[in-house]
Amino acid sequence: MTINLQKGQKIDLTKTNPGLTKAIIGLGWDINQFDGTQEFDLDASAFLVGASGSVQQDIDFIFYNNVKHPSGGVEHTGDNRTGKGDGDDEQILLDFTKIPAHVDKVAVAVTIHDAEARHQNFGQVSNAFVRVVDDANSNEILRFDLGEDFSVETAVVVCELYRHNGEWKFNAVGSGFQGGLASLCRNYGLEV
Repeated sequence: MTINLQKGQKIDLTKTNPGLTKAIIGLGWDINQFDGTQEFDLDASAFLVGASGSVQQDIDFIFYNNVKHPSGGVEHTGDNRTGKGDGDDEQILLDFTKIPAHVDKVAVAVTIHDAEARHQNFGQVSNAFVRVVDDANSNEILRFDLGEDFSVETAVVVCELYRHNGEWKFNAVGSGFQGGLASLCRNYGLEV
């Protein structure tokens, strides 16, 4: 049975789901039909963050140009440039057993490619969600619908998966940023 979360809620993943070692982080969204003529290209990414609150090295940033972490712990399944259709628009695969020990959390974000040049923002995006699926049996564990709280933001930290006492937990973040991917990268200590 799927648990529906609200912004700010946290939940155990591995403790309440014994045997969960691999998860699919599915992200989806729709574009409001009346918003301009330019195509929207939303991109999912994952920041593997250490105890300092920053990404320690460039390889710990997973996105469409760096789709798989060398550890095999985090993998982006590919860039969906239109977001058309039902279900997940992009996915990030996690293998909790392979995520390096220096990583305390995996922050999952969605950005709008070339948002400023195209005059696009998350106020033009609807039905955005993130869900966690058990890779072993395809059961949806939880879902977080982001709602319509955004206006001028061009990037959103959707959720964080983090270690706590040897277990993995999920935090429904839903925090918006202006400045797109570059701003988000700086937030996590990466040079752009």
